[in-house]
Amino acid sequence: MNFGAIIVGDEILSGKRSDKHFARLAALLGARGLRLSWVEYLGDERGRIAATLRRTFAAGDAVFCFGGIGNTPDDHTRQACAEALGVDLVLHPDAEREIRARFADDVTPTRLLLGTFPRGVDIIPNPFNRVPGFRVRDHHFLPGFPQMAHPMAEWALDTFYADCFNSRPPVDKALLLSGPAAYESALLDLMERIVADYPSLRLFSLPSLGEDGQRRHLELGVEGEEALVDRALAEIRAEVERRGIAWRWRD
Repeated sequence: MNFGAIIVGDEILSGKRSDKHFARLAALLGARGLRLSWVEYLGDERGRIAATLRRTFAAGDAVFCFGGIGNTPDDHTRQACAEALGVDLVLHPDAEREIRARFADDVTPTRLLLGTFPRGVDIIPNPFNRVPGFRVRDHHFLPGFPQMAHPMAEWALDTFYADCFNSRPPVDKALLLSGPAAYESALLDLMERIVADYPSLRLFSLPSLGEDGQRRHLELGVEGEEALVDRALAEIRAEVERRGIAWRWRD
């Protein structure tokens, strides 16, 4: 199962607000031995959101979509999801029950719009204020407010994807290389060999520059099952030493 995220909001794309969902979702997945495969940021544009959802529904990934499920004119995610699924919007009975429990005698038709979802979905409970999100086809539609969305995402992960959890999460280890020979182009043959010999590992190569624009070091490492990581890194270290490149362990 691949996991993705869609983060909706003009306020994020304009820089008025900073996105807090990506880092938190990555942390929730990482704690369960999982990782994000992709993230997309979208503005409050119904047609674009609907087109994106058509594509992600067809891909079969598990997707967490943050934002745009409110009842104001700039909220388009509920309507875009219904368009992508080819269904209408209806007041979900479980959502209505939660909203009435939350607002009691103060329930209004406007507030009930918060429970108007695409036909056929299931709700996601909201422990913060009981106004739910919804899920369909492994897509989980959550509010833009982190205080609400993040506990809801955690609940969805633990409820629907526990069989995907990895009790032995991947580790990553790396060397910091320095000196005139510590360039990616000079080490490309070594990297290609490691990738070919250890197809289950993820190799990463991260150059670092100082404030003056001069190269400081190259972080070269691998991520995956610990025993294989140690074996691959030992090969990298041996070759680096053979080539006379200075190195130290990354903290």
